[in-house]
Amino acid sequence: MGSLGRRVLVAAIGIPVAALAAWAGGLLLALVLGILAGTGAWELYRMARQGGTAPLDAIGIPVAALLPLVVHAARFGWIDAPFAAGGAVFVALLGAVLWGRPAGQRPLESIAVTVLGVLYCGAPLAAAYALRHHRFIVEDSAGLALVFFPVVLTWVSDSAAFFVGRGFGRRKLMAAVSPNKTVEGAAGGLLAAVIAAWAYNDLVLRPVAQVALAPWTALLFGAAISAVGQIGDLVESLFKRQAGVKDSSAVFSAHGGVLDRLDSLYFAIPVAYLVLGRLLLAAPR
Repeated sequence: MGSLGRRVLVAAIGIPVAALAAWAGGLLLALVLGILAGTGAWELYRMARQGGTAPLDAIGIPVAALLPLVVHAARFGWIDAPFAAGGAVFVALLGAVLWGRPAGQRPLESIAVTVLGVLYCGAPLAAAYALRHHRFIVEDSAGLALVFFPVVLTWVSDSAAFFVGRGFGRRKLMAAVSPNKTVEGAAGGLLAAVIAAWAYNDLVLRPVAQVALAPWTALLFGAAISAVGQIGDLVESLFKRQAGVKDSSAVFSAHGGVLDRLDSLYFAIPVAYLVLGRLLLAAPR
């Protein structure tokens, strides 16, 4: 099977699984997000080792994987003080450095990368769970529509940036980080996301979820999601460039790894959660 065939196969399996998990929500969604978070942390720590840093994999990977499950537990009141629990875990991480990384093994870098893996790979996916179970959401189809809002905008932005950049790109956006990205492609992606946000808000979010943004707010939301998503893409490219790898892993075959697929969403989903959590309060139904 060639590269294109593998990409089609992975997409044919991955998209329905993601949609089913998002529609079902609850524990199933938390478990799927937890698996992705743990795998992403493993990929990040793997790249860090390429650069000479030895993170605490045995601690960071399970903690990253647990974050969506912690949000799930907090939703039902099983964890009374999640922030205090997070502080306790952080203190435990610092204590683990004493035994796991002596002074000669660069403990400061080790703990920094370990915490980065937890926050970078786990926290955005925990926000995805929280977005799916927004307080306005009652029906499963409404939750699916809401959580896919930033996902669709990110996909549209990435696709438009690729094709516009390929056809019209002249000026490099950030050649030292990602030599193929252009200013024209970035602008095309932003414009496409603005149009997609307006259409999704009016044609999907309003009738399915019974909530919506004001038209002008939807346009700004599309621009914001595109901008932060493109920054997220560049950040992951920077990590890979330091590690000297093309893909974060081969988990998704020709599609690369979890970080390669979710790099833009790591930035887009938390922003979407923060923005929608406020602006939907006054949204017309």
